[in-house]
Amino acid sequence: MPEPQEVPVYDLVGVGFGPSNLALAIAVTEHNAGGGEAVTAHFLERQPRFGWHRGMLLDNATMQVSFLKDLVTMRNPASEFSFLSYLHSQGRLVDFINHKNLFPLRIEFHDYLEWSAAKVDHLVSYDREVAGITPVLGEESLFDVRTKDGQVLRARNVVFGTGLRPNLPEGVTVSDRIWHNHQLLHRIDKVSDPERCIVVGAGQSAAEVTAFLHDKFPRAEVCSVFARYGYSPSDDSSFANRIFDPEAVDAFYTAPEDVKRRLMDYHGNTNYSAVDLDLIDDLYRRVYREKVQGVQRLRIFNACRPIDVTETESGVRIAIESLTTGEKTVLDADLVVYSTGYRPADPTSLLGELAAKCRRDEQGRLRIERDYRLVTPDVKAGLYLQGGTEHSHGITSSLLSNTAVRVGEILRSILDRREPSLDWPAEYAVSGVKAEEWA
Repeated sequence: MPEPQEVPVYDLVGVGFGPSNLALAIAVTEHNAGGGEAVTAHFLERQPRFGWHRGMLLDNATMQVSFLKDLVTMRNPASEFSFLSYLHSQGRLVDFINHKNLFPLRIEFHDYLEWSAAKVDHLVSYDREVAGITPVLGEESLFDVRTKDGQVLRARNVVFGTGLRPNLPEGVTVSDRIWHNHQLLHRIDKVSDPERCIVVGAGQSAAEVTAFLHDKFPRAEVCSVFARYGYSPSDDSSFANRIFDPEAVDAFYTAPEDVKRRLMDYHGNTNYSAVDLDLIDDLYRRVYREKVQGVQRLRIFNACRPIDVTETESGVRIAIESLTTGEKTVLDADLVVYSTGYRPADPTSLLGELAAKCRRDEQGRLRIERDYRLVTPDVKAGLYLQGGTEHSHGITSSLLSNTAVRVGEILRSILDRREPSLDWPAEYAVSGVKAEEWA
C-alpha cells in the first residue's frame, strides 16, 4: 500500500448537520454499502449534538409533511433509515398503522432524526463551527475548510446545509422579554405567572405559540397581532401539493423568470404564513367560548402591526396600529414572542475572497446549477447548497419534502464530476486528527 499523501482529502465536507446534510450522510453511507466507488465524507456541526428546531417541539404539534417524505423513502423506499424502519425498531409500527395518520408528532419525528443521526455518527463532528473556506494554493479543485478552533479538513466539494436563521423585523432586538419563537421552549420555564403575552405573526408557528401560551398560563391574557384579516389556512390539497414533487423542481428551474414569480405567488400558501385548518378552528372556538363566558383572555389584533416596542422596568410596552383605521392601542406585556419566520443562511459569508467568484443574476441572487452547485466558472472544486435555492429551484428549497431526492442528485453530481485519483485513506484531517477523534 502506498504511503498516504501529506494532505489527504475528502470527496465532500458538509457544513452543518441538520436534516438535509443528515440525509446526504445517509445517501453516502448507502452508496458505499452498495459496493461502488467509495465516497469519503465528513460533516461539521456547531451544535454539541443533533437538534432540529428544539425550541418548538411542542407536545401536541404535528408535522406538516407526510412521514413518507422522510430522509430516504423518496430516494430509496427499501432503506433501513426510513421512518417505518425507525418505528419498527421502537416497537411502534403496528400502533402507528392503527393511528391512521400520515403526519407524526413533531417530537416523534425529531426522535427519528436523532435515531438516524446516531447511525451515521462516525461521519460527523459536533461542536465544530466552520470559520471559513479557502481554495488550496496551487490546487484548483480543493478547498480547505477551517473551524473556529483551528482544525482543518480538505475537500473536493463542500455542501452547505446550514439551515435557516430567525427573521426579526428591523429594529427588534432579542432580550429576556422579547424572543423569536425558536427560543420558546428554551426560555419559557423562566417566565412566572405573566399577566399578558403578545405573539406577533400569522403563520403556523405564531398560531402554535398563541395556543401554547393560552394553555400554559390560564390566568394570562394572550394577544395575537398580525397584518392579515385572519389566519389563512394552508393549502394541502392534492393538486396543490404537486408543487413539492421532484418533477416540479425541473419545471420550476427551466421556467422563465416571470413564470417562477407567478408560481411562487400562486402556491405560497402551501407553506408561508399559512396555518393548519384544525388549529385555526381551535383558536376560533377559544375566542368564541370566552365571549360566551364574558372573560376574553385570547385577543386577536387582526389587520394590525406593532409600531413601537419598548422595554420598561417591569416588562414591555408595545404600540399596535390598526392598518384599516390608524387607531393605536398601547399594551403593557410581560413577554413578546415574534413568530416572523426565517431567512436562509448566507453561505458566501464563509467564502471570503471566493465569494467574488460566485456568479449572480441581475437581481444579485446566487446563480445555481440544476444539481444545486453554485456557478463558479473559475473554481473547479464544487460548492453545493441545500437551502437558499428557492429563487432557482422553487418552494422545496428549505423544506423536507424533496430532501431525499435532492441529496441523491447532489451525490450523483459529485460522483459524475469526480476526477480519477489514487484512493488515499481519508480518515485523517489536515491537522492529523482522525475523524473518529472529532466526534
